[in-house]
Amino acid sequence: MALTLPDLEGKTQALSQWRGKVLVANFWATWCPPCKEEMPEFSRISDKYASNGVQFIGISIDSAEKVAAFQKDVGVSYPLLISGLETLDLSTDLGNRAKALPFTVILRSDGSVQQVKLGKFATPDLEKALQSALRRD
Repeated sequence: MALTLPDLEGKTQALSQWRGKVLVANFWATWCPPCKEEMPEFSRISDKYASNGVQFIGISIDSAEKVAAFQKDVGVSYPLLISGLETLDLSTDLGNRAKALPFTVILRSDGSVQQVKLGKFATPDLEKALQSALRRD
């Protein structure tokens, strides 16, 4: 994914910096209940798989202020990037035809799509997809 977005500190982050890792990109919003429900579990799984070359990122369509408040309350352990509604177009290109949230994309270390998931990602399904992506690398 050739994309650069600001993080919560306003620093631009290029998604290409995680090339060579399995990347889990979660499109979400603070007003989306299933998004908020799955993020603590995503944090736990992110911590569990980090040493195996897996990187999670959250791409929010909210303002930095709303995302920062959410981060303060929840303490997500992976980078949260800020975008606007135009990012829904990127998610559409990746398979999110409904332009709905949450939407999660798992990219293999070579940047190819391993799996996409519209809606809340069940933990066993997410771990199975990560293990499959890691085996293919």
